[in-house]
Amino acid sequence: MKAYQLIKTEQKALEINLNPKIYGTFAEIGAGQEVARNFFQVGAASATIAKTMSAYDKTYSDAIYGTETSGRYVCESRLYKMLDHEWQLLIERLDSIKPDNTFFVFADTVSAINFTKTNKGHGWLGLRFQLHPDSPPNDIVIHVKMHDNDNRLQQDAIGIIGVNLLYAAYYYAHNIEALVQSLHDGVADRASIDLIQLNGPDFEGLDNRLLSFYIIKHGLSEVTMFDEQKQAVHASEFLYRKSLMVIRGRFKPTTLITNDVIKSSFTQFLQEEKIDKEDGCLVTEITYDYLLENNDQINARDFLDRTELICALGHKVMLTKCPNHQMLINYLSDYKIQHLGLVIGVNELLEIINEKYYQNQDGRLLVAFGELFTRNIKIYAYPAMRDDIGLLTAKTLPVPAGIKFLYKYLLESNQIIEVQNYNAALLHIYSSKVLEQIQAGSDEWRASIPAQLADIIVDKGLFNYPTKA
Repeated sequence: MKAYQLIKTEQKALEINLNPKIYGTFAEIGAGQEVARNFFQVGAASATIAKTMSAYDKTYSDAIYGTETSGRYVCESRLYKMLDHEWQLLIERLDSIKPDNTFFVFADTVSAINFTKTNKGHGWLGLRFQLHPDSPPNDIVIHVKMHDNDNRLQQDAIGIIGVNLLYAAYYYAHNIEALVQSLHDGVADRASIDLIQLNGPDFEGLDNRLLSFYIIKHGLSEVTMFDEQKQAVHASEFLYRKSLMVIRGRFKPTTLITNDVIKSSFTQFLQEEKIDKEDGCLVTEITYDYLLENNDQINARDFLDRTELICALGHKVMLTKCPNHQMLINYLSDYKIQHLGLVIGVNELLEIINEKYYQNQDGRLLVAFGELFTRNIKIYAYPAMRDDIGLLTAKTLPVPAGIKFLYKYLLESNQIIEVQNYNAALLHIYSSKVLEQIQAGSDEWRASIPAQLADIIVDKGLFNYPTKA
Protein backbone atom coordinates (compact mmCIF):
# COMPACT_ATOMS: atom_id res chain seq x y z
CA MET A 1 0.00 0.00 0.00
CA LYS A 2 1.58 3.25 -1.15
CA ALA A 3 1.79 5.93 1.56
CA TYR A 4 0.72 9.46 0.76
CA GLN A 5 3.40 11.92 -0.28
CA LEU A 6 3.10 15.34 -1.90
CA ILE A 7 4.15 15.01 -5.55
CA LYS A 8 4.30 17.79 -8.13
CA THR A 9 1.86 17.76 -11.05
CA GLU A 10 4.59 17.36 -13.67
CA GLN A 11 6.09 14.38 -11.85
CA LYS A 12 2.70 12.68 -11.58
CA ALA A 13 1.95 13.17 -15.27
CA LEU A 14 5.36 11.89 -16.34
CA GLU A 15 5.14 8.85 -14.06
CA ILE A 16 1.83 7.93 -15.69
CA ASN A 17 3.22 8.51 -19.19
CA LEU A 18 6.15 6.21 -18.44
CA ASN A 19 3.91 3.43 -17.16
CA PRO A 20 3.47 1.13 -20.18
CA LYS A 21 0.26 -0.39 -18.81
CA ILE A 22 -1.86 2.80 -18.54
CA TYR A 23 -3.57 3.83 -21.78
CA GLY A 24 -6.75 5.75 -22.53
CA THR A 25 -8.85 8.69 -23.67
CA PHE A 26 -9.40 12.26 -22.53
CA ALA A 27 -12.76 13.93 -23.25
CA GLU A 28 -13.15 17.49 -21.94
CA ILE A 29 -16.02 19.91 -22.53
CA GLY A 30 -16.65 23.44 -21.38
CA ALA A 31 -13.71 25.05 -19.61
CA GLY A 32 -12.02 21.74 -18.85
CA GLN A 33 -9.36 21.81 -21.57
CA GLU A 34 -6.22 21.60 -19.47
CA VAL A 35 -5.93 18.04 -18.19
CA ALA A 36 -4.63 16.34 -21.34
CA ARG A 37 -2.26 19.26 -21.93
CA ASN A 38 -0.36 18.40 -18.75
CA PHE A 39 0.40 14.94 -20.11
CA PHE A 40 1.44 16.27 -23.51
CA GLN A 41 3.79 18.84 -22.03
CA VAL A 42 5.85 16.45 -19.88
CA GLY A 43 6.63 14.18 -22.84
CA ALA A 44 6.12 10.49 -23.66
CA ALA A 45 2.37 11.10 -23.98
CA SER A 46 2.03 8.74 -26.96
CA ALA A 47 2.39 5.82 -24.56
CA THR A 48 -0.59 7.03 -22.51
CA ILE A 49 -3.04 8.90 -24.74
CA ALA A 50 -5.15 7.13 -27.34
CA LYS A 51 -7.37 10.13 -28.07
CA THR A 52 -8.22 13.60 -26.81
CA MET A 53 -11.38 15.43 -27.79
CA SER A 54 -13.54 18.40 -26.89
CA ALA A 55 -17.13 18.81 -28.07
CA TYR A 56 -17.26 22.49 -27.11
CA ASP A 57 -20.36 23.34 -29.15
CA LYS A 58 -23.58 22.11 -27.51
CA THR A 59 -24.96 20.81 -30.83
CA TYR A 60 -21.87 18.64 -31.33
CA SER A 61 -21.96 17.58 -27.70
CA ASP A 62 -25.61 16.52 -27.96
CA ALA A 63 -24.93 14.61 -31.18
CA ILE A 64 -22.19 12.62 -29.43
CA TYR A 65 -23.45 12.19 -25.88
CA GLY A 66 -27.19 12.88 -26.13
CA THR A 67 -29.27 15.74 -24.75
CA GLU A 68 -29.74 16.83 -21.14
CA THR A 69 -33.39 17.16 -20.14
CA SER A 70 -32.39 19.63 -17.41
CA GLY A 71 -30.76 21.92 -19.95
CA ARG A 72 -27.58 21.92 -17.83
CA TYR A 73 -24.35 20.58 -19.25
CA VAL A 74 -22.15 20.90 -16.18
CA CYS A 75 -23.85 18.14 -14.23
CA GLU A 76 -23.36 14.60 -13.00
CA SER A 77 -25.54 12.94 -15.65
CA ARG A 78 -23.54 14.62 -18.43
CA LEU A 79 -20.32 13.28 -17.03
CA TYR A 80 -21.61 9.70 -16.90
CA LYS A 81 -22.86 9.93 -20.48
CA MET A 82 -19.38 10.98 -21.52
CA LEU A 83 -17.76 8.12 -19.61
CA ASP A 84 -20.23 5.57 -21.06
CA HIS A 85 -19.76 6.70 -24.65
CA GLU A 86 -15.98 7.01 -24.60
CA TRP A 87 -15.48 3.75 -22.72
CA GLN A 88 -17.54 1.82 -25.24
CA LEU A 89 -15.47 3.26 -28.12
CA LEU A 90 -12.19 2.59 -26.36
CA ILE A 91 -12.96 -1.05 -25.65
CA GLU A 92 -14.41 -1.68 -29.12
CA ARG A 93 -11.34 -0.30 -30.85
CA LEU A 94 -8.44 -1.26 -28.61
CA ASP A 95 -9.36 -4.16 -26.32
CA SER A 96 -8.21 -6.86 -28.74
CA ILE A 97 -5.25 -4.84 -30.01
CA LYS A 98 -3.77 -4.01 -26.58
CA PRO A 99 -4.82 -6.90 -24.33
CA ASP A 100 -2.10 -6.21 -21.74
CA ASN A 101 -3.11 -2.61 -21.04
CA THR A 102 -5.23 -1.25 -18.23
CA PHE A 103 -7.53 1.20 -19.99
CA PHE A 104 -8.99 4.45 -18.74
CA VAL A 105 -11.36 7.19 -19.86
CA PHE A 106 -11.01 10.59 -18.26
CA ALA A 107 -13.90 13.03 -18.74
CA ASP A 108 -14.82 16.43 -17.38
CA THR A 109 -17.51 19.04 -17.89
CA VAL A 110 -16.57 22.41 -16.42
CA SER A 111 -17.87 25.96 -16.18
CA ALA A 112 -15.13 28.46 -15.29
CA ILE A 113 -15.76 32.01 -14.15
CA ASN A 114 -16.93 34.18 -17.06
CA PHE A 115 -15.53 37.46 -18.35
CA THR A 116 -17.99 39.57 -16.34
CA LYS A 117 -17.47 37.41 -13.21
CA THR A 118 -21.19 36.85 -12.71
CA ASN A 119 -20.84 33.11 -12.04
CA LYS A 120 -18.73 30.81 -9.87
CA GLY A 121 -16.54 28.18 -11.48
CA HIS A 122 -17.28 24.52 -10.84
CA GLY A 123 -17.07 21.20 -12.63
CA TRP A 124 -17.56 17.45 -12.66
CA LEU A 125 -14.53 15.24 -13.28
CA GLY A 126 -14.60 11.48 -13.67
CA LEU A 127 -12.43 8.50 -14.46
CA ARG A 128 -13.44 5.03 -15.63
CA PHE A 129 -10.45 2.76 -15.23
CA GLN A 130 -9.16 -0.78 -14.96
CA LEU A 131 -6.62 -1.84 -12.37
CA HIS A 132 -6.04 -5.14 -14.16
CA PRO A 133 -6.06 -5.95 -17.91
CA ASP A 134 -9.33 -7.30 -19.29
CA SER A 135 -11.20 -6.65 -16.02
CA PRO A 136 -14.46 -4.77 -15.39
CA PRO A 137 -13.83 -1.04 -14.85
CA ASN A 138 -14.19 1.15 -11.78
CA ASP A 139 -15.57 4.69 -11.62
CA ILE A 140 -14.32 7.61 -9.58
CA VAL A 141 -16.27 10.88 -9.87
CA ILE A 142 -15.60 14.19 -8.11
CA HIS A 143 -17.22 17.63 -8.00
CA VAL A 144 -14.97 20.69 -7.82
CA LYS A 145 -15.65 24.31 -6.83
CA MET A 146 -12.99 26.76 -8.04
CA HIS A 147 -11.96 29.79 -5.98
CA ASP A 148 -9.55 31.66 -8.25
CA ASN A 149 -11.02 34.95 -9.50
CA ASP A 150 -9.67 34.46 -13.01
CA ASN A 151 -10.78 32.19 -15.86
CA ARG A 152 -7.27 31.15 -16.84
CA LEU A 153 -6.30 30.28 -13.29
CA GLN A 154 -9.44 28.20 -12.82
CA GLN A 155 -8.69 26.21 -15.96
CA ASP A 156 -5.17 25.65 -14.71
CA ALA A 157 -6.53 24.35 -11.38
CA ILE A 158 -8.79 21.89 -13.21
CA GLY A 159 -5.76 20.65 -15.14
CA ILE A 160 -3.92 19.94 -11.89
CA ILE A 161 -6.89 18.21 -10.29
CA GLY A 162 -7.37 16.03 -13.38
CA VAL A 163 -3.77 14.82 -13.15
CA ASN A 164 -4.24 14.22 -9.41
CA LEU A 165 -7.35 12.15 -10.13
CA LEU A 166 -5.67 9.88 -12.67
CA TYR A 167 -2.60 9.42 -10.51
CA ALA A 168 -4.63 8.69 -7.37
CA ALA A 169 -6.73 6.04 -9.12
CA TYR A 170 -3.68 4.03 -10.16
CA TYR A 171 -1.16 4.70 -7.41
CA TYR A 172 -3.34 5.06 -4.30
CA ALA A 173 -6.08 2.54 -5.12
CA HIS A 174 -5.15 0.50 -2.04
CA ASN A 175 -4.88 3.47 0.32
CA ILE A 176 -8.22 5.27 0.17
CA GLU A 177 -7.30 8.01 2.63
CA ALA A 178 -4.18 8.84 0.61
CA LEU A 179 -6.27 8.74 -2.59
CA VAL A 180 -8.62 11.38 -1.22
CA GLN A 181 -5.90 13.52 0.33
CA SER A 182 -3.82 13.56 -2.88
CA LEU A 183 -6.66 15.04 -4.95
CA HIS A 184 -5.92 18.41 -3.35
CA ASP A 185 -2.20 18.44 -4.18
CA GLY A 186 -1.18 21.78 -5.62
CA VAL A 187 -4.65 23.37 -5.37
CA ALA A 188 -5.49 23.37 -1.66
CA ASP A 189 -6.16 27.14 -1.61
CA ARG A 190 -7.59 27.31 -5.13
CA ALA A 191 -10.38 24.73 -5.22
CA SER A 192 -12.70 22.65 -3.05
CA ILE A 193 -13.61 19.05 -3.75
CA ASP A 194 -16.97 18.48 -2.08
CA LEU A 195 -17.99 15.11 -3.57
CA ILE A 196 -16.17 11.87 -4.29
CA GLN A 197 -17.82 8.68 -5.54
CA LEU A 198 -15.76 5.52 -5.95
CA ASN A 199 -17.36 2.32 -7.14
CA GLY A 200 -16.35 -0.83 -8.99
CA PRO A 201 -15.20 -4.43 -8.58
CA ASP A 202 -11.86 -3.41 -7.06
CA PHE A 203 -13.65 -1.40 -4.35
CA GLU A 204 -16.54 -3.67 -3.39
CA GLY A 205 -15.72 -3.56 0.31
CA LEU A 206 -15.38 0.22 0.44
CA ASP A 207 -17.83 2.18 2.56
CA ASN A 208 -18.31 5.35 0.51
CA ARG A 209 -19.09 7.32 3.65
CA LEU A 210 -15.38 7.20 4.40
CA LEU A 211 -14.76 9.33 1.32
CA SER A 212 -16.91 12.08 2.86
CA PHE A 213 -15.12 11.63 6.17
CA TYR A 214 -11.69 12.06 4.56
CA ILE A 215 -12.89 15.09 2.54
CA ILE A 216 -13.65 16.95 5.77
CA LYS A 217 -10.71 15.53 7.75
CA HIS A 218 -8.17 16.71 5.17
CA GLY A 219 -9.85 20.01 4.35
CA LEU A 220 -10.85 19.36 0.75
CA SER A 221 -14.19 21.09 1.46
CA GLU A 222 -16.21 22.58 4.30
CA VAL A 223 -19.32 20.63 3.28
CA THR A 224 -20.01 17.21 1.78
CA MET A 225 -23.10 14.99 1.65
CA PHE A 226 -24.27 11.41 1.17
CA ASP A 227 -27.72 9.89 0.83
CA GLU A 228 -29.74 7.18 2.56
CA GLN A 229 -27.89 4.52 0.54
CA LYS A 230 -24.56 5.93 1.84
CA GLN A 231 -23.57 7.20 -1.62
CA ALA A 232 -22.20 10.70 -2.15
CA VAL A 233 -24.67 13.26 -3.51
CA HIS A 234 -24.23 16.90 -4.42
CA ALA A 235 -26.44 19.87 -3.56
CA SER A 236 -26.53 21.00 -7.20
CA GLU A 237 -28.17 17.71 -8.20
CA PHE A 238 -31.09 17.64 -5.77
CA LEU A 239 -31.35 20.97 -3.92
CA TYR A 240 -31.29 23.53 -6.73
CA ARG A 241 -34.17 25.99 -6.16
CA LYS A 242 -35.73 23.67 -3.56
CA SER A 243 -36.74 24.38 0.05
CA LEU A 244 -34.43 22.82 2.61
CA MET A 245 -34.51 22.09 6.32
CA VAL A 246 -31.19 21.32 8.01
CA ILE A 247 -31.14 19.59 11.38
CA ARG A 248 -27.81 19.84 13.17
CA GLY A 249 -27.05 17.37 15.93
CA ARG A 250 -24.53 15.01 17.46
CA PHE A 251 -26.64 11.92 16.72
CA LYS A 252 -24.63 9.92 19.25
CA PRO A 253 -26.90 8.05 19.22
CA THR A 254 -30.12 8.93 17.39
CA THR A 255 -32.79 8.74 20.08
CA LEU A 256 -36.57 9.03 20.24
CA ILE A 257 -36.23 12.74 20.93
CA THR A 258 -33.96 13.10 17.88
CA ASN A 259 -36.67 11.45 15.83
CA ASP A 260 -39.26 13.81 17.28
CA VAL A 261 -37.10 16.86 16.48
CA ILE A 262 -36.89 15.71 12.86
CA LYS A 263 -40.55 14.85 12.41
CA SER A 264 -42.15 17.77 14.26
CA SER A 265 -39.81 20.38 12.76
CA PHE A 266 -40.07 19.15 9.18
CA THR A 267 -43.86 18.79 9.37
CA GLN A 268 -44.11 22.39 10.55
CA PHE A 269 -41.65 23.54 7.87
CA LEU A 270 -43.75 21.98 5.08
CA GLN A 271 -46.84 23.74 6.40
CA GLU A 272 -45.33 27.15 5.69
CA GLU A 273 -47.50 29.03 3.22
CA LYS A 274 -44.78 29.68 0.61
CA ILE A 275 -43.28 26.18 0.62
CA ASP A 276 -44.25 23.61 -2.00
CA LYS A 277 -44.44 20.27 -0.18
CA GLU A 278 -43.14 18.48 -3.27
CA ASP A 279 -39.98 20.60 -3.20
CA GLY A 280 -39.27 20.27 0.50
CA CYS A 281 -36.05 18.45 1.45
CA LEU A 282 -34.56 17.46 4.79
CA VAL A 283 -30.88 16.89 5.54
CA THR A 284 -29.26 16.09 8.87
CA GLU A 285 -25.95 17.75 9.67
CA ILE A 286 -22.99 16.61 11.74
CA THR A 287 -20.18 19.11 12.21
CA TYR A 288 -16.50 18.25 12.48
CA ASP A 289 -16.44 19.79 15.95
CA TYR A 290 -19.10 17.33 17.10
CA LEU A 291 -16.82 14.45 16.08
CA LEU A 292 -13.81 15.69 18.02
CA GLU A 293 -12.80 13.64 21.02
CA ASN A 294 -10.89 14.74 24.12
CA ASN A 295 -7.55 14.55 22.31
CA ASP A 296 -8.88 16.69 19.45
CA GLN A 297 -8.91 13.66 17.15
CA ILE A 298 -11.81 12.28 15.16
CA ASN A 299 -12.60 8.60 14.90
CA ALA A 300 -13.87 7.15 11.62
CA ARG A 301 -15.66 4.32 13.41
CA ASP A 302 -17.57 6.78 15.59
CA PHE A 303 -18.63 8.73 12.48
CA LEU A 304 -19.81 5.56 10.73
CA ASP A 305 -21.77 4.44 13.80
CA ARG A 306 -23.63 7.74 14.05
CA THR A 307 -24.51 7.90 10.37
CA GLU A 308 -25.50 4.23 10.24
CA LEU A 309 -28.58 5.07 12.31
CA ILE A 310 -29.42 8.28 10.45
CA CYS A 311 -29.34 6.46 7.10
CA ALA A 312 -31.43 3.64 8.55
CA LEU A 313 -34.15 6.21 9.25
CA GLY A 314 -34.02 7.30 5.61
CA HIS A 315 -32.28 10.65 5.96
CA LYS A 316 -29.44 12.24 4.01
CA VAL A 317 -26.34 13.31 5.94
CA MET A 318 -24.34 16.49 5.58
CA LEU A 319 -20.87 16.43 7.14
CA THR A 320 -19.45 19.91 7.58
CA LYS A 321 -16.57 21.91 8.94
CA CYS A 322 -18.95 24.81 9.67
CA PRO A 323 -18.73 25.68 13.38
CA ASN A 324 -21.37 28.37 12.82
CA HIS A 325 -24.48 28.38 10.67
CA GLN A 326 -23.30 31.35 8.64
CA MET A 327 -20.63 29.26 6.90
CA LEU A 328 -23.24 26.66 5.97
CA ILE A 329 -25.60 29.36 4.68
CA ASN A 330 -22.81 30.76 2.50
CA TYR A 331 -22.14 27.32 1.01
CA LEU A 332 -25.81 26.70 0.24
CA SER A 333 -26.29 30.15 -1.33
CA ASP A 334 -24.79 28.88 -4.61
CA TYR A 335 -27.80 26.61 -5.13
CA LYS A 336 -30.52 29.25 -4.86
CA ILE A 337 -32.35 27.52 -1.99
CA GLN A 338 -35.82 29.04 -2.00
CA HIS A 339 -36.47 28.65 1.72
CA LEU A 340 -33.99 27.45 4.32
CA GLY A 341 -35.01 26.25 7.76
CA LEU A 342 -32.38 25.60 10.43
CA VAL A 343 -33.43 23.53 13.42
CA ILE A 344 -31.67 24.48 16.64
CA GLY A 345 -32.22 23.40 20.22
CA VAL A 346 -33.11 26.33 22.44
CA ASN A 347 -29.94 25.90 24.50
CA GLU A 348 -27.82 26.23 21.36
CA LEU A 349 -29.94 29.17 20.18
CA LEU A 350 -29.23 30.95 23.46
CA GLU A 351 -25.49 30.37 22.96
CA ILE A 352 -25.70 31.89 19.46
CA ILE A 353 -27.67 34.90 20.69
CA ASN A 354 -25.23 35.52 23.56
CA GLU A 355 -22.18 35.11 21.33
CA LYS A 356 -23.43 37.56 18.71
CA TYR A 357 -24.49 40.03 21.37
CA TYR A 358 -21.30 40.08 23.44
CA GLN A 359 -18.97 40.01 20.40
CA ASN A 360 -20.74 42.82 18.55
CA GLN A 361 -21.28 45.65 21.00
CA ASP A 362 -19.27 47.98 18.80
CA GLY A 363 -22.20 49.06 16.64
CA ARG A 364 -22.22 45.94 14.43
CA LEU A 365 -25.01 44.18 16.30
CA LEU A 366 -27.67 44.62 13.62
CA VAL A 367 -25.20 43.61 10.91
CA ALA A 368 -24.19 40.47 12.83
CA PHE A 369 -27.79 39.35 13.24
CA GLY A 370 -28.66 40.36 9.70
CA GLU A 371 -26.01 37.95 8.37
CA LEU A 372 -27.86 35.03 9.95
CA PHE A 373 -31.48 36.13 9.77
CA THR A 374 -32.05 36.85 6.08
CA ARG A 375 -35.43 36.88 4.35
CA ASN A 376 -35.47 33.25 3.22
CA ILE A 377 -33.91 31.73 6.35
CA LYS A 378 -35.81 30.83 9.47
CA ILE A 379 -34.65 29.33 12.74
CA TYR A 380 -36.86 26.60 14.21
CA ALA A 381 -36.21 26.34 17.95
CA TYR A 382 -36.91 22.99 19.62
CA PRO A 383 -37.66 23.25 23.38
CA ALA A 384 -35.70 21.70 26.23
CA MET A 385 -36.30 20.76 29.84
CA ARG A 386 -33.86 22.45 32.19
CA ASP A 387 -33.31 21.44 35.81
CA ASP A 388 -32.94 25.07 36.87
CA ILE A 389 -35.92 26.69 35.10
CA GLY A 390 -38.06 23.83 33.79
CA LEU A 391 -39.42 24.03 30.25
CA LEU A 392 -37.42 26.37 28.05
CA THR A 393 -38.85 27.57 24.73
CA ALA A 394 -37.94 30.23 22.20
CA LYS A 395 -40.44 32.63 23.81
CA THR A 396 -39.05 32.12 27.31
CA LEU A 397 -35.37 32.30 26.34
CA PRO A 398 -33.46 34.46 28.88
CA VAL A 399 -31.66 36.66 26.33
CA PRO A 400 -29.49 39.62 27.48
CA ALA A 401 -31.47 42.76 28.30
CA GLY A 402 -29.68 44.78 25.62
CA ILE A 403 -31.02 42.58 22.87
CA LYS A 404 -34.56 41.82 24.07
CA PHE A 405 -36.15 44.30 21.68
CA LEU A 406 -34.35 42.84 18.64
CA TYR A 407 -35.06 39.28 19.78
CA LYS A 408 -38.75 40.12 20.21
CA TYR A 409 -38.79 41.46 16.64
CA LEU A 410 -37.23 38.22 15.32
CA LEU A 411 -39.97 36.21 17.06
CA GLU A 412 -42.82 38.45 15.88
CA SER A 413 -41.54 38.46 12.28
CA ASN A 414 -41.26 34.65 12.32
CA GLN A 415 -37.52 34.69 11.77
CA ILE A 416 -37.32 32.55 14.90
CA ILE A 417 -40.14 30.01 15.18
CA GLU A 418 -41.09 27.78 18.08
CA VAL A 419 -41.39 24.12 17.09
CA GLN A 420 -44.97 23.06 17.77
CA ASN A 421 -46.55 19.65 18.40
CA TYR A 422 -43.41 18.24 19.96
CA ASN A 423 -43.63 15.29 22.33
CA ALA A 424 -43.04 16.76 25.78
CA ALA A 425 -42.82 13.26 27.28
CA LEU A 426 -39.48 12.76 25.50
CA LEU A 427 -37.70 15.88 26.79
CA HIS A 428 -36.14 13.91 29.62
CA ILE A 429 -34.01 11.90 27.16
CA TYR A 430 -30.36 12.92 26.97
CA SER A 431 -28.16 11.24 24.36
CA SER A 432 -25.08 11.30 26.62
CA LYS A 433 -26.90 9.24 29.25
CA VAL A 434 -28.24 6.85 26.59
CA LEU A 435 -24.70 6.40 25.25
CA GLU A 436 -23.43 5.49 28.72
CA GLN A 437 -26.17 2.88 29.05
CA ILE A 438 -25.32 1.37 25.65
CA GLN A 439 -21.64 1.07 26.49
CA ALA A 440 -22.47 -0.44 29.88
CA GLY A 441 -24.37 -3.22 28.12
CA SER A 442 -27.60 -2.70 30.04
CA ASP A 443 -31.06 -2.81 28.46
CA GLU A 444 -32.25 0.54 29.86
CA TRP A 445 -31.31 2.45 26.71
CA ARG A 446 -33.75 0.53 24.52
CA ALA A 447 -36.64 2.59 25.91
CA SER A 448 -35.01 5.74 24.52
CA ILE A 449 -34.15 4.48 21.01
CA PRO A 450 -36.43 3.73 18.04
CA ALA A 451 -36.91 -0.05 17.97
CA GLN A 452 -35.40 -0.61 14.52
CA LEU A 453 -32.30 1.33 15.53
CA ALA A 454 -31.87 -0.61 18.77
CA ASP A 455 -31.56 -3.84 16.80
CA ILE A 456 -28.92 -2.29 14.53
CA ILE A 457 -26.89 -1.13 17.54
CA VAL A 458 -26.89 -4.63 18.99
CA ASP A 459 -26.34 -6.52 15.73
CA LYS A 460 -23.44 -4.33 14.60
CA GLY A 461 -21.99 -3.50 17.99
CA LEU A 462 -22.30 0.25 17.42
CA PHE A 463 -20.97 2.77 19.96
CA ASN A 464 -18.85 0.06 21.61
CA TYR A 465 -21.89 -1.96 22.59
CA PRO A 466 -20.40 -5.03 24.29
CA THR A 467 -21.02 -7.96 21.94
CA LYS A 468 -21.30 -11.37 23.53
CA ALA A 469 -18.49 -13.82 22.84
